[in-house]
Amino acid sequence: MEEYYMLWAHQIKTPIAAMNILLQSGKADEKELSAELFKIEQYVEMVLGYLRTEQMTSDLTLKEYELLDVIRQAVRKYSKLFILQKIKLNLEETDYRVVTDEKWFLFALEQILSNALKYTKEGSISIYMDKEKSDTLIIEDTGIGISPEDLPRVVEKGFTGYNGRSGRKSTGLGLYLTKQILEKLGHTIKLESEVGAGTRVYIYLGREKKNL
Repeated sequence: MEEYYMLWAHQIKTPIAAMNILLQSGKADEKELSAELFKIEQYVEMVLGYLRTEQMTSDLTLKEYELLDVIRQAVRKYSKLFILQKIKLNLEETDYRVVTDEKWFLFALEQILSNALKYTKEGSISIYMDKEKSDTLIIEDTGIGISPEDLPRVVEKGFTGYNGRSGRKSTGLGLYLTKQILEKLGHTIKLESEVGAGTRVYIYLGREKKNL
């Protein structure tokens, strides 16, 4: 726990320092400050999510939701970063209804979007239903990708891999939390990636009706 909090503290200091520099320069841009503040909020939400996952089973409320409505909530939250980073969003319309816990499922989607934006410097992020695999949502980016040796381990607790070590400070908690949450919701996650060509995240949304 001490190691994770040390990493987290180091990570959250970066946007705080960036805000201080912007303010001291006297040329603080509102958009830039807003982006750094957003990062701080995300890091706080991540550590709170980490602390709450152990007790999340007693906090679940499973209902049927319009998938598109939940996705749009996550996208709205990151709209400023899409604009600032000039990343195009391709969101496909769908009438799919998912049985899940909205709060926790939204948290998982936000972690996936956060990762996609973090490692995508140009291009686009696409969100759509798999045409061949029923009940499967795909979130695809055109980012730097994940190396083959790292791919099986990116959902492990504390694993940062090459991307996390190459100048991009990471606690290695985002995808770990996402996997834990989705599994407790009865969903599953799978990743496919190619270095330099981007990453695809598959979320299987189906679940047994008896879990309602």
